[in-house]
Amino acid sequence: MNNNIIIINGPNLNLLGEREKSQYGSLNFEDLKKICKENCLKLGINLDFEQSNIEGEIVSLIQNSRNKYNGLIINAAGFTHTSVAIRD
Repeated sequence: MNNNIIIINGPNLNLLGEREKSQYGSLNFEDLKKICKENCLKLGINLDFEQSNIEGEIVSLIQNSRNKYNGLIINAAGFTHTSVAIRD
């Protein structure tokens, strides 16, 4: 079995480390991506790491992931509370 996963990040996560450091910390988005990829490499997992501020792009990423990945992790960020399409 292939170990292919995708991590999809929602709006404003590209600004990690730049805004509200007291709440979100100083780790930036590229650092987070690097840490995830390094850990997946150690575990033999192929990782794609995506981010979008656009709800429709996230829905497309989810739909296109069905036959390409063995698993999907999503941090929908602000869309967690507002997106029926992503939740569906």
